[in-house]
Amino acid sequence: MIYTTAREWTDAPRKRALLFGMSGLGKTHASTLLRSSGKWFHYSIDYRIGTRYMGEHIADNFKREAMKIPFLRELLMSDSVSIASNITFDNLSPLSTYLGKPGNPDKGGLPFDEYQNRQNQHTKAEIASLMDSTSFINRAEEIYGYPNFICDTGGSICEVVDAENPSDPVMTELSSNMLMVWIKGSEAHTEELVRRFDRAPKPMCYQPQFLLSCWTAYLEEKGKTPAQVDPDDFIRWTYARALAHRQPRYAAMSRWGVTVLAEDVYDLKDDAGFIALIAQALENRGSGA
Repeated sequence: MIYTTAREWTDAPRKRALLFGMSGLGKTHASTLLRSSGKWFHYSIDYRIGTRYMGEHIADNFKREAMKIPFLRELLMSDSVSIASNITFDNLSPLSTYLGKPGNPDKGGLPFDEYQNRQNQHTKAEIASLMDSTSFINRAEEIYGYPNFICDTGGSICEVVDAENPSDPVMTELSSNMLMVWIKGSEAHTEELVRRFDRAPKPMCYQPQFLLSCWTAYLEEKGKTPAQVDPDDFIRWTYARALAHRQPRYAAMSRWGVTVLAEDVYDLKDDAGFIALIAQALENRGSGA
């Protein structure tokens, strides 16, 4: 940990923190609040993945679909139009759309092999984007003059690290340069996330072994072939299991840093509140609370 006491954190002229936890618990809310203060550089892992490492994959997927339409095919073949992803901090839909969902192609599903391939692409991109954070800490200060740095990670960070391994290269790199902060939700938060996901299921990135076990179990339980699977039904069925799978992995990561509660993050109004919240978390860790 680069800060071991509340005073070290509060007095540090350069504050560097990384937020992790389930999607929907306030990572981007806190990061956006800090960025709006004008004192913090906001580094979004998902944005980095979608622009630097997955941008070509996403654009090529758009082009494949466009090539199926004669009018657009003619324009693309003559270089009369260009197609690109317009991904932003607030709109990561191009990335999630590319990841897709496995199942019946008539319902927008992907063959499971292709789904696994895209998941693998995302895993490699996520690791690379996480490892890039150190260079962005330096760039943020040298180029833009930001003294403070907040790393806004995706919910799947726990799938690409082994926090139980004290030599894990990604965890070692991240914790050596930033304070790891787990935004922990309650059972009520989990229930709300499941309800929200059920209303609007979105593609997610999973650990390969977990994904394969879920796919196999789903096919057996539902008595369906891969081509018969309703893509939305599968990812709804998998989501609650994914949250339970991730919880102990987040908890293991938290031992590399500090823990704050989601409701306290929701209540943040400014960067001073964030600094105070982290200081309290460091005090709690020091006292064993």
